[in-house]
Amino acid sequence: MRILLVEDDPQLGDAVRAALAQDLYAVDWVTNGEDAESALRAQEYAAILLDLGLPGVTGTELLAGLRHRGERTPVIVITARYRRADKVAALDLGADDYVVKPFDLDELSARIRAVVRRGAGGGSAALCFGPIEIDPARHSVRVSGNPVVLARHEYVLLFELIRQPGVVLSRARLEDSLYGWGAEVGSNAVEVHIHHLRRKLAVDVIKTVRGVGYKLE
Repeated sequence: MRILLVEDDPQLGDAVRAALAQDLYAVDWVTNGEDAESALRAQEYAAILLDLGLPGVTGTELLAGLRHRGERTPVIVITARYRRADKVAALDLGADDYVVKPFDLDELSARIRAVVRRGAGGGSAALCFGPIEIDPARHSVRVSGNPVVLARHEYVLLFELIRQPGVVLSRARLEDSLYGWGAEVGSNAVEVHIHHLRRKLAVDVIKTVRGVGYKLE
């Protein structure tokens, strides 16, 4: 999944980005509201981590603008503001969760999984499609009950496909889920990962829609 991190504290931002990368997220990090707005115009994100006390356009203004435009991307506020009134105001503006600094990075990752799952209309932590089952918390995959070991990019591709079964995801969309800003991407990277993924799953569920992309069927 691709996450937008909007945080002006360099030390915290670097720590969050590194921790989420370990959890297989592609993270784009910006330090002000103007850059966040530019990123949101150019890119689709699974979730946004939003500090409130930003220079320029504040996090509160950014959140209000998102919801006013009808954009439903899950937003987790990450802030040092601990007052109940601040939390109530952010949730009323449309935040999906509110986390007070300092916070545990494992808990933050779990909260991301929860808001994304709710946004997709899912109640269960596990994602299933036919004989395939993914446990996002453990990054584990089973096929017909048997564990399957996937490389990082293979797992991320399967996760994106299984989150939206039957939906055709373009190569560009899948690349976005794999790589953050500045990463070098081979011209056939997605095709190579899909090839290895099909071989390891050993079930014929990943379909190629010629000239468009891939889907689970």
